[in-house]
Order: sequence, then structure tokens, then C-alpha cells
Amino acid sequence: MQSPCILVVDDIAENLTVLGELLHTDYRVRAANSGAKALRLAALEPHPDLILLDVMMPAMDGYQVLERLRSEPATRDIPVIFVTALGAARDEERGLALGAVDYITKPFKPALVLARVRTHLELKHSRDRLTSQNVYLEAEVARRMADNQLIQEVTIHALARLAETRDPETGNHIRRTQAYVRTLAMRLRNHPRFASFLDARTIELLARSAPLHDIGKVGIPDHILQKPGPLTPQEWAVMRTHARLGAEAIEHAERDAEHPVEFLAFAKQIARHHHERWDGTGYPDGLAGDAIPIPARLMAIADVFDALISRRVYKQPMSYERAREIIAGERGQHFDPDMADAFLAAFDECRAIAERYADLEERACASEPATACAGA
Repeated sequence: MQSPCILVVDDIAENLTVLGELLHTDYRVRAANSGAKALRLAALEPHPDLILLDVMMPAMDGYQVLERLRSEPATRDIPVIFVTALGAARDEERGLALGAVDYITKPFKPALVLARVRTHLELKHSRDRLTSQNVYLEAEVARRMADNQLIQEVTIHALARLAETRDPETGNHIRRTQAYVRTLAMRLRNHPRFASFLDARTIELLARSAPLHDIGKVGIPDHILQKPGPLTPQEWAVMRTHARLGAEAIEHAERDAEHPVEFLAFAKQIARHHHERWDGTGYPDGLAGDAIPIPARLMAIADVFDALISRRVYKQPMSYERAREIIAGERGQHFDPDMADAFLAAFDECRAIAERYADLEERACASEPATACAGA
């Protein structure tokens, strides 16, 4: 391990010689006889561990040198001890105010110089070690948070896929709807009605929770969920319970968690209310207008659009253009008007998402009546 490097700055050669002889046994010494040269030497790698800086120098005095050192990122943290014949308290206060760590007066007392140098080198070593530990800890915290987030996302998708194993025709539905929700939220983040709610973190939480919107389908009997034809009124009543079942399952998960999990609150709103309608005719609670949580309103558009353009056992997929017409026609009835407008503005993005995560089977482009948008 190399010994610490000390930069000695003084315009008088004799002072440089005295300090150099005093320090060279234990330290590597650089010497500068002007402020300009001091700045050049301080900028060289490896940077000095400590600078002994004379105050009274021609052209550029010690105060000016210190200001320049503190203005550069590479040298701003190097400790500086002023060395001067000035004895007035105001001179010392000025130096300390500029960032000097100590003051040594001339003529030098060797024992005092060595003690001050040793003390400030030890302090710098401790600060450097603490900084390194903090950098390591911050990196470790970031790594663990990333790991936890990845585990959380994988778990969410695994649960959503579990629901899809009961309803195999939905394919990449969860990926598409998740991306639609994020796209719509980004479109609305500066809208006066939604700006206070849709900050960057909330949008990320919404996207993370979206895949759980149909988790309640695991509670629907196979003969209803996988029925290849229209449901009877009694079967449809059972199918509708998936919204309540999903919300209750997520609520149980919330209660089991040792600490609040933010995205679960959104996931619960989405699972329960993504089939509510703006005009109050939806289910399970018949909410209307702004009483429907924002996350659920976003999910409603995403879910219906994807249902329209996707193949189901009971229907062929619609064309993108026909699905767009239906969403536009349901503005202010099924959907929040401003959110419907955002979807129409982002239609090309949503279409690109649908094509990126298309199911393996080829989509047909047949037209279907508007009633096909009901889905499940």
C-alpha cells in the first residue's frame, strides 16, 4: 500500500525544503511554488491526500487557490491546511469559511505540523472508508430492491397465468392489458383531472398490479369459464362473481402481509371494479362516474379493447378499426370520457402493443356487433 501523498504549496523555496524534509520520511511529497502549479499538481492522478497551502503568494493567493480547488469535482474533497505567517483571527476565519480544515502558522513547529498532518490524514481515511461503505450499501440496497421487485413481478405473472390456465384462450392478454394501462396512464399524467394522482411511481404500481385483474376467475367453475357458447343468465351471474372473488383474495393477501404492499391496494381496486361502467350499469357494485377508482377505469378500457380484438371460444376477433369505433361509441357510457379520448389518441400505440404481444394463432379481421365487447 502506497504512503499518503501530500502537496506542499509555498512561493518561498526554503519553506518547501523544510516541509519536504520534514514529511518525506513517512509520505510522498509533491511541491509547488505557485498557485497555478498547485492546481495542476492537485489535478493529477492520484490526487493528493492532503494539501499544505501557503496563503500569501503572488499572482494567486491561497484563498483563490482553495476556491478553485473547491470548484472542481476532482479536487473539492481534498483536505487543505493553510500555512501562513498571518495571525489575525479574521484571516483564520476566512480560510475556514472557504473550506480549509486547519491552520498552521509560521515559523513551523515540526511536532505540530506532523501531528496536524497525521490527524487530518486519518480523518480523510475514515471519510473515504465511510464513503466506500455507503456506496457499497447503496448498491446492495438497490440490488436487493431490484431482486425483490423481480420476484414480485414474477409472482404476479405466475398468479395471473394460473388464472389463465383455467381460461386458456386469453393467451398474452395479461401482457397486452398491462401495456395498455401503462400507455393510457402516461397519456393522462398531465391531464388536469388526473395529474395529481398519476405520478411516475403510481403509474408503475398500476402497471404492476394490472395482471391481477382477472385473478378471481380461479374461483369460477370450469363448465362456466370454458363453456364454448353463450352463458345462461344463471351462469352469467356466477361468472360476474370473479370480480368480487379476486378482490377478496387480494384483500386476504394484504392482511397476511407484515407490511402494507402498495400495489396490492391498486390490484384490489382493479380486480373488483374493472367491470363497472361510467353510467353506473356495471358490476359488482354499480358504481358510476368518479366513484369508480381511477385504476379500474383505466383497466376497463384496456380489458374491453383486448377482448374485442382477441379470439374467444364464442367469437372471432374484431378488426382494430371496429374495436376503435366501439370504444369511441361507449365514451361517456361505458368509459370515462377523458380516458376514452386518451385511448383514441393512443390508438396506434395500443395497436402496436397488440401486435407485439399477439397470440400465436392468426387474428381474423371479421366485424362483430357491439354486443361482443361485453366479454367476461
